[in-house]
Amino acid sequence: MRFGILGPLEVTGAAAPTDGGREPSYAPQAAKLRVVLGTLLVRANEVVSVECLIDELWPDAPPRTATTTLQVYVSHLRKTLQSADPEGGREALVTRRPGYLLRVGADAVDALAFEDLSRRGHQALQASDFAAAADLQRRALALWRGPLLSDTPHGPVLEGAAVRLAEARTTALDERIRAELHLGLHRELVAELQELVAEHRMHEEFHTHLMVALYRCGRQAEALRVFTALRQTLVEELGIEPGPASTRLQRRILEGDPALTRAGGRAVGPGAGTTAARAGAPAGTGRSPGHDEPAVDVAGTGAGTAGWSAAPGALPAADPCFTGRAEELNRLERMVRTAPAGGCVAVTGMPGAGKTALAVEAAHRVADAFPDGRLYLDLRAGAGPGLPPGAQSVLERLLPASAGPDAAPADGAPQAPRVLLVLDGVGSETQVRPLLPALRGAVVLLVARRVPAGLPGLRSVLLGPWRPDEAQRLVGLFTGRAGTRPGTLGGTAALDAGPGLGPDTVAEIAELCGRLPLAVRTAAAQLAARPHWTAAVLADRLRDEAGRLDVLRTGDVDVRARLLDAYEACAEPQRRAFRLLSLLPPGRFGARQAAAALDLTEARASAALEALADERLVAVDRDGCHLPELLRLLAVERLALEDPPEVVRAAAERVCRAYAAAAAAEPGRVSDSGARGLVRLARTAYGAGLWALAVRLTDALAGWVADDGEAVYALALDAARRCADRSAQARMGRSLGELAWQYRRVEQAHELFSGALELAREAGDEEEAARAQVGLAELCLDAGESAAAAALLEPALAALSAPGRTRGRYEASRARALLALAHEGPESARAWFGECLELAGALRDQRLEVYALRSLRALSLPPEGGSGPASRAVEIRPGLWRIHPAGVPT
Repeated sequence: MRFGILGPLEVTGAAAPTDGGREPSYAPQAAKLRVVLGTLLVRANEVVSVECLIDELWPDAPPRTATTTLQVYVSHLRKTLQSADPEGGREALVTRRPGYLLRVGADAVDALAFEDLSRRGHQALQASDFAAAADLQRRALALWRGPLLSDTPHGPVLEGAAVRLAEARTTALDERIRAELHLGLHRELVAELQELVAEHRMHEEFHTHLMVALYRCGRQAEALRVFTALRQTLVEELGIEPGPASTRLQRRILEGDPALTRAGGRAVGPGAGTTAARAGAPAGTGRSPGHDEPAVDVAGTGAGTAGWSAAPGALPAADPCFTGRAEELNRLERMVRTAPAGGCVAVTGMPGAGKTALAVEAAHRVADAFPDGRLYLDLRAGAGPGLPPGAQSVLERLLPASAGPDAAPADGAPQAPRVLLVLDGVGSETQVRPLLPALRGAVVLLVARRVPAGLPGLRSVLLGPWRPDEAQRLVGLFTGRAGTRPGTLGGTAALDAGPGLGPDTVAEIAELCGRLPLAVRTAAAQLAARPHWTAAVLADRLRDEAGRLDVLRTGDVDVRARLLDAYEACAEPQRRAFRLLSLLPPGRFGARQAAAALDLTEARASAALEALADERLVAVDRDGCHLPELLRLLAVERLALEDPPEVVRAAAERVCRAYAAAAAAEPGRVSDSGARGLVRLARTAYGAGLWALAVRLTDALAGWVADDGEAVYALALDAARRCADRSAQARMGRSLGELAWQYRRVEQAHELFSGALELAREAGDEEEAARAQVGLAELCLDAGESAAAAALLEPALAALSAPGRTRGRYEASRARALLALAHEGPESARAWFGECLELAGALRDQRLEVYALRSLRALSLPPEGGSGPASRAVEIRPGLWRIHPAGVPT
């Protein structure tokens, strides 16, 4: 069974071809079915959430029956897949929380085959195997039959995939042409390039390719006219001049540079190696690119795209949008400047933290300290433990002409550090250690995810997410005017940022991205690519945890894929531990909580956390551990994909029991972050059918109310009913009654308090019955029924005087103080608020203590109007005020 999405949707199976020689197509005819299948195919082998599919099917207004309708569509698709492949088609589409997963082989989808061929072609081009590069990219481009899913309506996911794959197609076309120019096929390319520049009027690389091809055909004047047309288009439509590469190529054509006539793109002559090494030389050394033997870039055009150096080993250009990191950059710069010859400095950190950008920025800043230049080598281009293609030529620039990469200075004496070598993508110290004897005259700046331990004298800078204060100053990333260099935004929000793009909104987007530079920049790119989106729309999409990593994917940048690379590089025990830790609430945790999730002793859990910290999958500091936000979401995804439901349920139960026990050990003492964690775990317990645990965790909130507090307590009430716990039903009903009262739904509150009282009496729970009576008394007090309130409070106070009922006694005394304030006078109220203060101290609840103190202080203030304290606004609970006197309707 094969699928085609690079054009109209195609589904072919194992059936014999028709009489016309064509394979029968099983592509669904209904547009909605094509949308679902297309979305699953562009996210092949990934779980696509139900919410994502609904958004794709009905981008504007999904119907009320959207979930049911989607299930019907999935059922139809399973039948279609079974028709195409009777043996395994139906099983290819599986249900996985929170949505569906379509399993396909790497060669079963034309888009996957295209990406694989294109990637191999790119590697061949980097290795200077131009024939293979041209062939691979040609085969990749032949898979395209038209725009992505051209017969299928596009929602957000398909639109994003269409943009990404169209850009990848353009890149593959660009690299195929580069390779063919190296092979001397300039005459064959002229007609195609003329068509491309007419279609892509502002694509500078296609214009520069055409200029080189025409120049090599002896058509110098036509080549210059191509540049003139490009400049006119850019000036008229964008108000900008062509880039430096295009301008430099025009100058070389005007000068009749003979190097441009040579295919192969390598500098020729004895000075070529020196020129390439000097490509990163600082101003003031008397050397600059193009002033010796000409250095021609990998395409031979003088053009080049972002990330491709003018010659192998040349330092990449500094990132114009480099933002923040002032402290880390200063520290790294000092380390590099003071490093001795042969010394090593490392930049390490989690994936997406901007390690390479920081290293390159620092390398540009220290140019004056390395007069013989700065070189760059990416070790990730290799296919194994050895050096990648092209590394030999880079290393030879650091050594005497007769020396190889294993040689050392003849006299063994250290040299002055005159060259800086940036080694990116270091996987381990075994890649670097063999090179060090030959690099004794250079300083090596390593970029790695984990610290390459074992290198002598290594000093390192650890990169994490941007700091919160830096996240407040990222507006420039969203306006295209970011950076720390003179004349750029540099963290200031004073420029016009567009509608809704204030520092607060940007800070929220950054927080939702875990303040990870790669993710924040990807979010900014998403906003730039969709002019119909506002910052609020982007933030709203990012708030959905299930689809957040889907949003953080644009063009060829996929945050999920970058994080997944780090995950897949770990051994299975570490990956399993990483997945299980996602069951812990967001935020900090310690070895005890990790031990519950991992089903280990605390000592072994600590060792597992250290191993994950080494791999940068867990962040560790003096205050504990935490899963960085986007890594946590990845762990949640992988847990749903890779672990059986019974394993997940058992681990969730262990975690819920551990947190419930910890909360019970310190009743009533819960922070805001801790309470939010308990709410999340209560939902987890409810979803797993752990009814008693859901009740225990909600009880532990001790009255703390989330934004969706009613939903939380409603789930707990249902859980209490399922486990037939009448006392728990009374507690949850009373809590819901208090929320209804606060929202001024008095009739509902009365019904809930009355129900809670009846349930508590049936269960023989004297304490809970008394607390329900306090709730009813407050309703009576609100209505001015002081006698009824007093009648309810008297037995409640008596019942709550028993040992162990301090919190209930506090609430009853608070209500009694309010009754005294309204109808008995300030002295009586002072006595009751004084008792509240004592009880709050016994509870060690600072919030309640401060409330009692404020109330006592208010009694000593002169009245602002009326006849006494009862005429003033009254704080009836911490932060909750009654503006009118008791008994006066609002």
